[in-house]
Amino acid sequence: MGLGNQIKTLTLMSLLTILVILAGGALGGQQGMVMAFVFALFMNGGSYWFSDKIALAMTHAQPLARQDNPGLYALVERLAVNAQLPMPRLYMTPSPQPNAFATGRNPDHAAVAVTSGLLHLLNQEELEGVLAHELAHVKNRDILISTLAAVMAGVITTLANWAQWALMFGGLNRDDEEGGGLAALPLIILGPIAALLVQMAVSRSREYLADETGARIAGRPYGLAQALLKLERASSAIPMDVNPAASHLFIVNPLSAQRLVSLFSTHPPIQERVKRLNRIA
Repeated sequence: MGLGNQIKTLTLMSLLTILVILAGGALGGQQGMVMAFVFALFMNGGSYWFSDKIALAMTHAQPLARQDNPGLYALVERLAVNAQLPMPRLYMTPSPQPNAFATGRNPDHAAVAVTSGLLHLLNQEELEGVLAHELAHVKNRDILISTLAAVMAGVITTLANWAQWALMFGGLNRDDEEGGGLAALPLIILGPIAALLVQMAVSRSREYLADETGARIAGRPYGLAQALLKLERASSAIPMDVNPAASHLFIVNPLSAQRLVSLFSTHPPIQERVKRLNRIA
């Protein structure tokens, strides 16, 4: 992992630890902070070593065997050779929305997941472009950062939900000066916003870079450009059942069908991405 990515990874882990400790203080005072610190240590270790499994579980992805789709395996193997990468594990997400993402802590532990809808919508050249884009994420070594961001966003949102339910049902002592009550309100209000900002911070620039690197891996940018246009139209019409904390992992925003969510998209505009790919050509 490059020095820049190492710094980003450590920064995300540090922010996650601080946020969890603050949440523990808001929910349980000093004792809650101690428990939250221990929890954060275990969570950071688990996020690093099992980041791929967490992301795959958040997106309902299932292992895809070679005999299930030998053509897809052959295509990914060829692209992996072009990219000088080990062959990643392949997964299938049972969703009619066409989409894909990559995850893992490094190229030796990478996984690429495609939806069933992706294989039905795209032709061979377009599918090649999408898979090359996902391998570009692996080659650029940003899959760990994006997966950690998904875990972090999920934790922040979960803590905010816990605080909301605890406040509603009297689980927080409003008169306790050490924590609880009104002290949890910032977590409830700002938690989801913080989760979204974390996703946006790591997502937009890496998509542009992966588009460019993917075009080089595939040897042509046209397939990916045409695929992005198709995926944009389909994602706006076909919803996907996916944890919002993992939405930034995908090549296009899987929540585009939700208009309110699309206003705060973690992805750069498709038209701008296509324009940049055409400029490469």
